[in-house]
Amino acid sequence: MTTKPILVLGANGKTGRRIHERLRARQLPVRAGSRGANPAFDWEDSSTWARALDGAAAAYISYYPDIAMPGAPEKIEAFIHHAVASGVRRLVLLSGRGEIEAQRAEEMLQRSGADWTILRCSWFMQNFSEGVFLDSILGGTVALPVGDVGEPFVDTDDIADVAVAALTEDRHIGQLYELTGPRLLTFAEAIAEIGRASGRPLRFERISTTAFEQALAEQQQPAELREFLAYLFTEVLDGRNAKCTDGVQRALGRAPRDFSQYARQSASTGIWGG
Repeated sequence: MTTKPILVLGANGKTGRRIHERLRARQLPVRAGSRGANPAFDWEDSSTWARALDGAAAAYISYYPDIAMPGAPEKIEAFIHHAVASGVRRLVLLSGRGEIEAQRAEEMLQRSGADWTILRCSWFMQNFSEGVFLDSILGGTVALPVGDVGEPFVDTDDIADVAVAALTEDRHIGQLYELTGPRLLTFAEAIAEIGRASGRPLRFERISTTAFEQALAEQQQPAELREFLAYLFTEVLDGRNAKCTDGVQRALGRAPRDFSQYARQSASTGIWGG
């Protein structure tokens, strides 16, 4: 583990970037898994997988655009087979809560014979500062097709800390960690907290799914992202995930970061204006 590289797929993404930075800070050999890396990795081109896996000790698996997308489990299963055949036995999978496709991918990993760890995560806090909702916040109104459903938003820094531990410590092998924040918030409450932290009068508006999809199209968001978000808001955000878990505590021995901490820190960077 100290001489062979750790492959981090999605090294430019919200979790992968943080994991890559942490591994480098610990002076561990790490290999970025992305289209722009050398060697390159592309989920849509399996001929790139062998070079990315060659000589690696472990891999963090983050599927783009999301593990809940149709066809994702099959791609992930094919990658897992490549990894195990290449001698890469330690695999850490980024998964999602309450998503059928994600659970199928988890089962494939568990059956693979690899030394696996699964990180089943709730909605990322950073979706408000690094993701699709940022433009709406900057515009002053966040309009979403969701009501009073509570979500235990999780900080991607917590996810990265758990992932690094799972990639480097044997005690996490065979563990499924369900990662959430410490309390439930509705999307309206989350926007209100961001407003207070940034000092801006933000407004939350509940809209129909059709209006939401039209707004995403007007923002020129990719079709695959529009379909994924519509799926989440129409099916997954039905209350099935409205509970907090102890995954971060079990994995790291500490409590997860609260949304208010995230909001204050993000606001201090000026990302939301104000």
